[in-house]
Amino acid sequence: MSSTPFSTRLFAAVLLAVPLAVPAAETLTLERSLELAERHSPRLQIALAEVERARAGITTARAFPNPELEFLTGGVRARVPGTSSGQGTSIAVGQPIDLPNHRAPRIRAAEAGLEGSRYAMQEARLLLRADVKQAFYIVLRRRAEYELALDNQKLLEQIKNRIELRVKVGEGARFELVRSEAELSSAVNQANSAKLRVTQALAQLRILIGAPLPTDIDVVGEVQPVTLADDLEPLRQQVLKRYPAVQQAQADIRRAEARLESERALRVPRPTLFAGVDRDPDQQRNIFGLAIPIPLWDQRQGPIGESVAQFQQAAAQSERVRIELLGDLEVNYNRFNVATQQIAAFEGGLLRQAENALRVAEAAFRFGERGFIEVLDAQRVLRTIRADFLNARFEKQAAAIEIDRLTAKDLPGDTK
Repeated sequence: MSSTPFSTRLFAAVLLAVPLAVPAAETLTLERSLELAERHSPRLQIALAEVERARAGITTARAFPNPELEFLTGGVRARVPGTSSGQGTSIAVGQPIDLPNHRAPRIRAAEAGLEGSRYAMQEARLLLRADVKQAFYIVLRRRAEYELALDNQKLLEQIKNRIELRVKVGEGARFELVRSEAELSSAVNQANSAKLRVTQALAQLRILIGAPLPTDIDVVGEVQPVTLADDLEPLRQQVLKRYPAVQQAQADIRRAEARLESERALRVPRPTLFAGVDRDPDQQRNIFGLAIPIPLWDQRQGPIGESVAQFQQAAAQSERVRIELLGDLEVNYNRFNVATQQIAAFEGGLLRQAENALRVAEAAFRFGERGFIEVLDAQRVLRTIRADFLNARFEKQAAAIEIDRLTAKDLPGDTK
């Protein structure tokens, strides 16, 4: 047996998250995944449709009220001597007047709605890209876990074969063979479970991308080295300045304020100008007038109260968004730093010490100086440390993705 354990030789390939042994017909990189998601994902299509709806809302707000045409006709019967019987008609045209103090806030509310929907689309894009990145790296993570499980299974198979040979020649106890078979069976189950998690992660990535992908497509990539260029406070300022949800909340406040102004302005009734002609068999009358609703029963206290509540709700929502975003940033910033410290500890000696311990235990077992239990314990410790090392690397990557999302790293400089 080589001085380097079989599990150690495979671990470097696992951490690089190389493709599985059987090549796929097509490969899927992170860049390709993002491109397909932005092209096919229904989430962006929904956000784009909302922008178009808000744009149409501006057209609605700018539209003038339509005129009304009234036409009446009927028979006229003479009841007084000297008057004539015949056909009478009445034609009238009314034009509601869109007052400036009604029109201006209505248009401002619609424009703020369009602005907010654009920020919502930008946030949807950031969320989609972050989710695709997370799902992509989860696939790599699950596949690396599967490779570790296979590594563990192969090592236990080697140990079980040695014990079986020793039992056949009468140099080993039957108990050790039973124990090794049980450990191997458990390792096989763990490998099968890990393989299932790879399939589940791939399915989730397919859902996020939203595009038809071949069944044999393979995900190709590796964990990227990431660092934070800024401290926490500069990152906070970037979140408040660039993240679209903050800007959307401000647009919602302006929209609610304009709606409140519009409701208050509607307490002044909208007049209607009208002109008409009445004709009967004996005479014709030309009529001009102005109709003004009298706000006697309904003085719009209800709509104004609703608008006040909506304005207060928008202001509270803006504060909630700010608090939650800064909280998420702090959580992921600390998560990034903790993972960085863990990786440094593993690379600084923990991993190497565990590998050396397994190497010594394997050599002692091979020469009959130690039993199977010592090798199993050393192998279990190494497996745990490798799994923790793997988790720390992917946790650092996941935290970096969230920080990039919160600071709107993928957002163009123009936020309009």
